[in-house]
Amino acid sequence: MSDWVRIYDTTLRDGCQAEGVAFSVDDKLRVAHRLDELGVAYIEGGWPNETNPRDREFFQRAKQDTWQTAKIAAFGSTRRGGIAPEDDTNLRELIASGAPVITIFGKSWDMHATDVLRVSLEENLAMIEDSVAFLKQNVEEVIFDGEHFFDGYRANPDYALKGLEAAVRGGADSVCLCDTNGGCLPWDITEICERVMGAIDVPLGIHCHNDSGTAVASSLAAVVSGCVQVQGTMNGYGERAGNADLCEVMPSLEVKMGKRCLPEGNLQRLRSASKYVSELANLPHDHRTPFVGDSAFAHKGGMHVNAVLKRADSFEHMDPELVGNERRILVSDVAGSSTVANKLQKLWPDLDRKDPLVKRVLDRMKELENEGYEFEAAEASFTLLAQELRGERPVPFTLHGYRIIGGKHEEGTDPFAEATVEIDIDGSRFHTAAKGTGPVNALDEALRKALVEKYPRVNELELMDYKVRVLEGTHGTATSVRVIIDTSDGEETWGTVGVHENIIEASWQALADSIAYGLQKKGCMEPK
Repeated sequence: MSDWVRIYDTTLRDGCQAEGVAFSVDDKLRVAHRLDELGVAYIEGGWPNETNPRDREFFQRAKQDTWQTAKIAAFGSTRRGGIAPEDDTNLRELIASGAPVITIFGKSWDMHATDVLRVSLEENLAMIEDSVAFLKQNVEEVIFDGEHFFDGYRANPDYALKGLEAAVRGGADSVCLCDTNGGCLPWDITEICERVMGAIDVPLGIHCHNDSGTAVASSLAAVVSGCVQVQGTMNGYGERAGNADLCEVMPSLEVKMGKRCLPEGNLQRLRSASKYVSELANLPHDHRTPFVGDSAFAHKGGMHVNAVLKRADSFEHMDPELVGNERRILVSDVAGSSTVANKLQKLWPDLDRKDPLVKRVLDRMKELENEGYEFEAAEASFTLLAQELRGERPVPFTLHGYRIIGGKHEEGTDPFAEATVEIDIDGSRFHTAAKGTGPVNALDEALRKALVEKYPRVNELELMDYKVRVLEGTHGTATSVRVIIDTSDGEETWGTVGVHENIIEASWQALADSIAYGLQKKGCMEPK
């Protein structure tokens, strides 16, 4: 087996078929350049036909750019039945795209040829062969995707193979076996790939969808069986349940299977690339994703933390830095002294692990979590708690009171919210009022208005997310709620928490902590 596996990224085509994913042309170019920096071999930019002006523009602009490692690929289908390839509009558009690689798909399943395309089996094979031959006369590299290959092989193995052979006769540089319905399990992939390997004399690729939850495993099984190209998408984006997630495929190939798929050292860029794609797709980055998720190397249980701090491989399958991730030690009511000591030593590196502060923080944290507080997603609040128990918590302001008024003037108008805040800063009293889209927004605006004269950098802090969770369902509307607020200064995001029966008070607690932590982080605790 070859030591190199070529990564064929189809995020900009297959990934865009996912529900909720839509890239602008500028976004597609940004993603493509990030993938090029990562070092993938191919970037499939889309289907540049006459009904898709966005993809056509992408290819026109991509021709003017410089690409370091990746070849840009255009995607399309074989010619239509009953016409010559040179008369097929889609094939002409593929050539006009200027892409150095063209990938076309053809039907490998006899049922699709007769019942979907409604052409004879012989015509379908001719469509594959002469389409590839026509493209090969006009472009550097042609890849053939055998659509529905595995389903087609199980239904009629001889005919499925004939489709691949037709592509090879036409001059295809490689052929890719597609589990288009995502219904195969890894051992199905292995068995069929091994059979095909002996019958086809050009390099084989694999393209798996995730409808059975096994796209990554199936892709890796195909590599073991001899495939040297893996098609997939960043973060597994794709139609239905998605495609093989390249953020899982690539580290598995390089770290666990001894295969090279990226330039030396580039695997460390994987997590940042994964998050970048999520950001441009306007989707939250899944924190539970293997390898690149925030929780991929996060440890919470006290016994686990104690072990991993002594020896990382006791509870980690690999070094997180290999993919640009990091180990995280979570604080919670199941945390032990090792967890808390580790967190405190990040604040005070010289702190002895047997310092009484460790037990005070652990005991207080567990008391608060019993009341409903949660520090896993609110590490800024944990930092402030530890500083308070050590007698070092900064107090940028003291609250004297707040008031919120909300209402609606009449049916058909938007509701309104107004907040007043009275605080003390270094002996000076500030009393401000502000309007907002809701009570918490109004409270936030009024607090910032009160702070800005003494702490002008408060305007650099932005509330990014606000979450509310009802903690108990036994007291109706009088039950306690937990509020988590995420705040950012443009470089880092931190979480804070508040708990109370009154949602406004819970929000105030989280909001006040978020501002106090942000001002401390900015190094501007001394009022102006």
